[in-house]
Amino acid sequence: MLTAIVGINWGDEGKGRMVDLLASQYDIVVRYQGGNNAGHTVVNDRGKFILNLLPSGILHHGTVNVMGPGMVIDIEHLCREINRFIEKGVEITPENLKISHGATICFPYHVRQDILEEERLGDKKYGSTRRGIAPVYADKYMKKGIRMDDLLFPDTLRDKLGNIIEWKNLLIHKGYEDRTIDIDEMVNWLQIYGEPILPYICDVSEYLDKAARDGKNILFEAQLGALRDIDYGIYPYTTSSTTLASFATTGAGIPGARLDKVIGIMKAYSSCVGEGPFVAELFGEEGSRLREAGGEYGAATGRPRRVGAFDIPASRYGIKAQGADEIAITKLDVLSYMEKIPVCVAYEIDGERTDRFPTGDRLLKAKPVFELMDGWQCDISSCRKKEDLPPAAAAYIRFIEEMTECRIRYVSVGAERDAYIQMY
Repeated sequence: MLTAIVGINWGDEGKGRMVDLLASQYDIVVRYQGGNNAGHTVVNDRGKFILNLLPSGILHHGTVNVMGPGMVIDIEHLCREINRFIEKGVEITPENLKISHGATICFPYHVRQDILEEERLGDKKYGSTRRGIAPVYADKYMKKGIRMDDLLFPDTLRDKLGNIIEWKNLLIHKGYEDRTIDIDEMVNWLQIYGEPILPYICDVSEYLDKAARDGKNILFEAQLGALRDIDYGIYPYTTSSTTLASFATTGAGIPGARLDKVIGIMKAYSSCVGEGPFVAELFGEEGSRLREAGGEYGAATGRPRRVGAFDIPASRYGIKAQGADEIAITKLDVLSYMEKIPVCVAYEIDGERTDRFPTGDRLLKAKPVFELMDGWQCDISSCRKKEDLPPAAAAYIRFIEEMTECRIRYVSVGAERDAYIQMY
């Protein structure tokens, strides 16, 4: 079974929580795109863990975790993340963590370029996490990247890096007028943080291809959501990689394989980190209360998330883009304080109502059309069967299922691993 777990909306839907829940059913968990701009939060019997680069299956004994060639990896951040998890008792060895030799390395100068550009943009910034993701993906596609494989060939690495840095300084030093990138500093950085991860680097394509042919169960873990996809998201307020399930096997290293199932993740309300159109956004006291109730602060950056009502047009679009077969709803328990729950059922653009998710500047003009649903105003965190849910909570789930036209299989009612309901 080859299954992808993907975000339906803007990211931060709770994918890490669902990967952690389902990982015990899979032999292998693969991260196939993105970098340490991801922030997957998992709560289990050993405590709370925030994963930026490591696949969420790392918390399951016996599960092999793979970082695919579609990823961009800040090796300094990775080393610190690995050490932090080992200190908390998590076993991480070359047997349960494998890093693709084709993954691209994110350098300190990518981070610096990211910050310089956001500062230059000022009020017109895109809301970057400032972790170098856009610059490193740009370099990858300009064929000016250093890959994990290059760490295995130190004799040629310095020359490769020197040529890239000479080119990069035309932008950093002469363009932004920032300090020159020093080749010796970067080589030293590679030695310090590259050497500890050498044992993990391998040909993951060969490993995954054999695993798939042997009938192993493989779970593909996405970062961010459909609306942040570089091609199908709210461009230019997107990430710089493909967040869709259709890229899962390619970004993992086995492009010829086919997925058997796609599980889409949505929150019971909406949240968004960064800039860009967010039609169903709630403001003032209403927004602040929802943000605090849901603990809506970025796991990777700590930034307060924008929050809003569940967005039907955006979610329907995301489900179609992801090709989701079924849905998991997270954080239903967060809404328990509300007497009336707003749902964005349509948009109004230039005085006309539409239930379709628009693109381009039409999205910037969109205004939300809300419907209010009855709240349940009681604690549902102990519910473990659908029959345990209060009628209003069950009605809310059915309404979302009908409006988005996709079956809801899982409903999360708490952060703990067992705090969920399987609806069918």
